Parts: sequence; C-alpha cells; structure tokens
Amino acid sequence: MISVTLTVNGVHHEAAVAENITLLEFLREVLHLTGAKEGCGVGECGTCVVLVDGSPVNSCLVLMGDADGHEVETIEGLAGDGGLDPLQAAFVAAGAIQCGYCTPAMVLAAEALLRVNPQPSPSEIGEALGGVLCRCGSYSKVLDAVSAAAAKGVRP
Repeated sequence: MISVTLTVNGVHHEAAVAENITLLEFLREVLHLTGAKEGCGVGECGTCVVLVDGSPVNSCLVLMGDADGHEVETIEGLAGDGGLDPLQAAFVAAGAIQCGYCTPAMVLAAEALLRVNPQPSPSEIGEALGGVLCRCGSYSKVLDAVSAAAAKGVRP
C-alpha cells in the first residue's frame, strides 16, 4: 500500500491504495466518478481521459503513485453548479452526443484545448481530440461543437 494525496474536482483526497491501482480505477471504484470509461485499458482509445494539472491524460495508464500531489479534473467537475457547462451544452446542441461513451473524454480534451487556445482552427481541434476514439464516428459533429463553443467564447 502507498499513501497518496490529490485534489479531484476541487476536493482534497488522502488515501492508502495498492501500488498497482490506476487513476481510472481510483476515480471509478473509490470516488464513484464514472464519467471516465475503460475502453481498452492500454491507452489506445482515450475514453479514460481526465485532466491532470490541466492537461489531458489517459487515466488507465497513470498509477496512483504518479497522481500523488496533482490536481485532477473529471467530467463530473466541469460544471460546478450541477447544470451543463457551456462546452457540454455545445456538444448537445451540435448533436455530438450519440452513444455517449466517448463524450466525457472528448469534452475534457476540448476543455484543455480551449483553456490554452480559445480560438483554435479546425486542424488544431482535430489534433487535440485525435487521441479519443468515437465508436459512432460522429467526429464532424464533435468538431462542430468545439468550433461553436470557441466562436461563442466559452473560455477566456
């Protein structure tokens, strides 16, 4: 067992965990935050993306020892008031949510992009979201959603 301290969605957590537990397992099984999904377990599909210190990472590849001391954001923490964040609302408006399996990861990858580049080009959006696979193939609607959110200035 190892002791870890981290912040998840603004809440401080201290835990004793097995050395081989991943951040994804901790989020889903300990904190019951199930937005991040395990699609492949090897970092290929991107459905487990969360933000660590503001950057998108595949949480299935991050051991809890490596998450120690960091700030983690999940889809559950994006809208603090319990409603939809403007970026999430843009996904809904564009019809970018089909089966929904990849949606949390897509939204968080887009969030990370818009924080550093509030007016990205279509190619920059594609590059930022390229690590997340969509089972339904609704990539064009996802690109439309992120473009619309950027046009509305959802991030400073």
